[in-house]
Amino acid sequence: MGETDWTKKLEEETGIRFRTTRPEEIERESFLMIQEELGESFLASYPETQLPVLLRVIHTTADFYYGESLVFANGAMEAACRAIRRGLPIITDTTMAASGINKAAAGKFGCQVHCFIGDEDVKEEAKHRSMTRAAVSVEKAARLYPDCIYAVGNGPTALLRLYELIREHKIRPALIIGTPVGFVNVVEAKELILQTEVPAIVARGRKGGSNVAAAICNALFRTAG
Repeated sequence: MGETDWTKKLEEETGIRFRTTRPEEIERESFLMIQEELGESFLASYPETQLPVLLRVIHTTADFYYGESLVFANGAMEAACRAIRRGLPIITDTTMAASGINKAAAGKFGCQVHCFIGDEDVKEEAKHRSMTRAAVSVEKAARLYPDCIYAVGNGPTALLRLYELIREHKIRPALIIGTPVGFVNVVEAKELILQTEVPAIVARGRKGGSNVAAAICNALFRTAG
């Protein structure tokens, strides 16, 4: 039984009309649905260069909240494309974010993806200093890769430490993607990043996540390509 046959049979049995179940069409249909729901007026007013990132985030989360909360600061799109084309490394605060980044797309530009949160030296130092591993992991990244992209999707303390390092003129990231999710220090950490002069893509408010950070990276690869 072919795909069309079994879905047609399922439609007859359930009374549900499916748009498509063909693998090659599902993503395309999803983006069409997103754009339909956003509406022509919104699409026309949203900055064209930023739209692919927003659409990818909504596709990943099914949450149209990001249409209002996603902020692109200090020439973020231009800076992101430059950084990716230079093959700068991408530092994440979680293995989940690192896993969600398209390695083939990153490899096309020579961008390596690193996450240090599980490293033994990070664990030991965090325990010794009574700090979060997220904060210590970005310190390690700053020592190893002074020029890089940070994709922070989980730990607000990683953003807080980045803010301190920037304020102390110890680092100047090429780009910060700030999308931690949660309650404690999440909103505040994002707002502090937006107060810097560093190019940043930030999901204001409590929502976000490692999947959002990865989705933004993947959208940027497409834009840079």
